[in-house]
Amino acid sequence: MKINWAENLRQSVHQLAESLGNLFVESFHYLALFAIGAVTAWAAVMEFLQMIEAGHIKIDDILLLFIYLELGAMVGIYFKTNHMPVRFLIYVAITALTRLLISNVSHHNPPDLGIIYLCGGILLLAFAILVVRYASSQFPSVKIEHPQRKLGAGSSEHPEVEKGEL
Repeated sequence: MKINWAENLRQSVHQLAESLGNLFVESFHYLALFAIGAVTAWAAVMEFLQMIEAGHIKIDDILLLFIYLELGAMVGIYFKTNHMPVRFLIYVAITALTRLLISNVSHHNPPDLGIIYLCGGILLLAFAILVVRYASSQFPSVKIEHPQRKLGAGSSEHPEVEKGEL
């Protein structure tokens, strides 16, 4: 014989625990996102101020600002969609390797095999972006019955699908 009041109490406790757990996880999630975004913005501003204080800007500095921009965009996309944009991580890696390559070449380091390794890494990451883009267009994470592209700026028939993914 089943005791209904005990089963109802168990379900109520389970629902309460699940709701509290979701609240704590989502609160931490948003707090962490705001912290990462704030730290990224602060680091970019501090780096920019150091460039102004130095009185000159090198290509390394500009590429570093692009890295901060990509990190900020990644946080913004993750905040809006709850999906980690893997492509942006690859863009950050390509920019970082390009920055390292330019730094090595501009400081007149003697050419060695390290330059080939850096170029190979950049090429491999570019190929990874191609694979990720192809995979996301062929196997989207959101099932859409009849995907159609809308022509024109600012149109979004399916806002849950990232721009250019259909």
